[in-house]
Amino acid sequence: MKNLRLLLIGISVLLLSFIIAPTVDAHSGKTYEVGTSSLNVRNAPSNDAKIMGQLIPGDQVVVFKELYGWAQTYYGGTEAWVASQYLYPLEDAEQPTTTSAKEKVTVNADGVHVRSGPSTDYSIIGYTTTGDTYTKIETSNDWHKVILQDGSTGWIAAWLTDTYTPVASTEKTQAQHEPEQNANGSLDGLNIVLDPGHGGKDPGAIGFNGVLEKDLTLSTTKIVASYLRDAGATVKVTRLSDQYLSLEERVQFSSLFQTNAFISLHYNAYPIMTVNGIGTYYYANGQGLASSIQNAIGQQVALNDRGIHYGNYHVLRENRDLAVLVELGFITNPNDLFTIQTSEYQNNVAQAITTGVKNYFLN
Repeated sequence: MKNLRLLLIGISVLLLSFIIAPTVDAHSGKTYEVGTSSLNVRNAPSNDAKIMGQLIPGDQVVVFKELYGWAQTYYGGTEAWVASQYLYPLEDAEQPTTTSAKEKVTVNADGVHVRSGPSTDYSIIGYTTTGDTYTKIETSNDWHKVILQDGSTGWIAAWLTDTYTPVASTEKTQAQHEPEQNANGSLDGLNIVLDPGHGGKDPGAIGFNGVLEKDLTLSTTKIVASYLRDAGATVKVTRLSDQYLSLEERVQFSSLFQTNAFISLHYNAYPIMTVNGIGTYYYANGQGLASSIQNAIGQQVALNDRGIHYGNYHVLRENRDLAVLVELGFITNPNDLFTIQTSEYQNNVAQAITTGVKNYFLN
């Protein structure tokens, strides 16, 4: 009787082990390595599912099936799910992203945007700041794809991180700023960054009839860029469409090149509609260029000449390059706005800025 009882207990234990054991044995799965700084393990294939634990770079998991971007494995003897995009097959000798996925990048500017793709044309999905460190998955077009704190991914401008080596050091000497003199008056060899103010969610000033500063600065900048290029200059523009850029991103953009002059273009506004005119602002060493551009504009257009002014603006104050900011009229003044919206005015402004740049650098 005792032997029969022991036999029944043994059979029961054996049956129980079959019930508890996974239905697929480990040899039928494929082994992967974790390629992100922290990978959540969940009890179901969903971001809303309960977190059972976390995996770190180098951890290996056996995957038995995939479902809608989730990989099914076992964690602590229990069925579990992890996001499959952070797993890399061990047997794939040609897989280059396992190493790059573990590379760390640190943000070196404040207010940096995290975007949904490798360009400022993509939507902003988050923000980061100086000192924040992320794991890099890949790099494309000077943008790093990184793992965010919640396990999702986003793109950060490479030039705003510690991994970027610009064409020339941002610690430029005055001699490096000086273009070679051209006897024929050409701006060949001169690098200019144009910065159309505002954009995207930031409309800038709003004038009569709902006119937006961001639209006027972009259209004017395109014309100014054309004139400067015709004069021989190499021109870079911080934004080419209606997109939002932080002030830090604008300054960092300038630092990517051997920039001889950074010119930010704006239109002004004031509650009293009689206030009008054009003015140019400088900070530190920009007074000479500001004066040259303002004088040329004053001679080329009929709007009130408000002269040059010291301006404690971020794009001037934080810029290591020679920088000025030009206010091209008040869109809250009916007469200024009427003039500003004409193609003749914008062409005159472009010609004047080109003349001002020539007078400063070539005379």
